[in-house]
Amino acid sequence: MRTVAVLGAGSWGTALAVHLGHAGHDVRLWARDGALVNEMAARRANAIYLPDVRFPDSLSATPSLADALRDADLVVSAIPSHGCRSVIHAAAEFLAPHAVVVSATKGLEAGTLLRMSEVIAQEAGSTHPVVVLSGPSFASEVARQLPTAILAASLDAAAIELVQHEFRAPYFRLYGSDDVVGVEIGAAMKNIIAIAAGVVEGLGLGHNALAALITRGLAELTRLACAAGGRRETLAGLSGLGDLVLTCTGNLSRNRHVGIELARGRSVSQILASMKMVAEGVLTTGAALALGERYGIELPITTQMADVLSERIDVRTAIDVLMLRRQRSEAETG
Repeated sequence: MRTVAVLGAGSWGTALAVHLGHAGHDVRLWARDGALVNEMAARRANAIYLPDVRFPDSLSATPSLADALRDADLVVSAIPSHGCRSVIHAAAEFLAPHAVVVSATKGLEAGTLLRMSEVIAQEAGSTHPVVVLSGPSFASEVARQLPTAILAASLDAAAIELVQHEFRAPYFRLYGSDDVVGVEIGAAMKNIIAIAAGVVEGLGLGHNALAALITRGLAELTRLACAAGGRRETLAGLSGLGDLVLTCTGNLSRNRHVGIELARGRSVSQILASMKMVAEGVLTTGAALALGERYGIELPITTQMADVLSERIDVRTAIDVLMLRRQRSEAETG
């Protein structure tokens, strides 16, 4: 049994806390909202994000970072990208000297363009190894113990092995990777492509269009990841193609939902106001474009989604622009 702190009681943080509890660990789930903590303690469930999933006996909720992190061997950060830095900064003083931090957030930090593992390393310090969790994994399915395979990525081989060992369950399999850059950029970019996939779905453009969008989306996120130092084969794996397909086609995808609602004529502000959970693709689009500019990489789908999200163009115009781009060879050069 390990002591595990999970920071963030949204759907993914709650699902991981439930999973780790079922795996035999002593789990403390931290939420900044004291009312939510009290309700979770009373209901033994998270009524807002995973109402049908009962907490195992070894899972407790707390609004105190100090209590959550005391003697924790593993610290799982499931904070939305825009709040990651502030929470880890506040948590740093309570981290046990031996703690390994597991990043379960898919996104880029606005302004700095840093990946989440970089943000965590800056705030937690270099003595704490960071392992990135990524791959096709809807929270509710993990919480219901449905078969799932994901990636644990780090430059620290021992930390990867620790996470693989402690997170594993009969329904939960983890592969290892040292390509942290490729894993994190693929994970962040796929959310943007999923918004575009939702637009295709919402406009009723058909399976041909959706398949083309996913394929060209994969090429787009691969270009950026490789320019930033990632490996091409990583993007053909679980954290690239696998996660992209799930997020672009699954009914539980928040980012796909945003695209569908945009296609129905709703504004971004209306859509986000009606959602309980964060759609990371909306937050990541601007940072991804800036990163593409830094590396001189063309990101046509991301560019059109940025224009749609900022309401500079409508969704049909965005599709027309993509379809009427200059025709070229499919093979990537360079």
